[in-house]
Amino acid sequence: MNADPMQKFGKDSMDMAVAAFGTWAKNAQAIATEVADYSKKSFEDAAAAFEKLISAKSPEKAMEIQTEYLRSSYEEFVAESAKIGELYADLARQAYKPFESVLMKTSAMR
Repeated sequence: MNADPMQKFGKDSMDMAVAAFGTWAKNAQAIATEVADYSKKSFEDAAAAFEKLISAKSPEKAMEIQTEYLRSSYEEFVAESAKIGELYADLARQAYKPFESVLMKTSAMR
């Protein structure tokens, strides 16, 4: 049996694994950065809202501050969730690319 096809298969498999891992690492870093940035901004927004809340002159003003904070926090959470969801989807698409040609070849052989 000729060793060259097996060596090529091993090299191709290793190349695909390295490419997939590189893609995963790059995208995981982007996701982690996005989550860290959102967490920092969320904390800063909560601190600012608290400062406004303790300086409120009336219960009505305090309720207005709290309502605005909750509304903006919810909107930012929804937007951030969509953004992170898209980053995960992009991760899946890019991680699949190195394997795509092998799967196409396998499907064509059947």
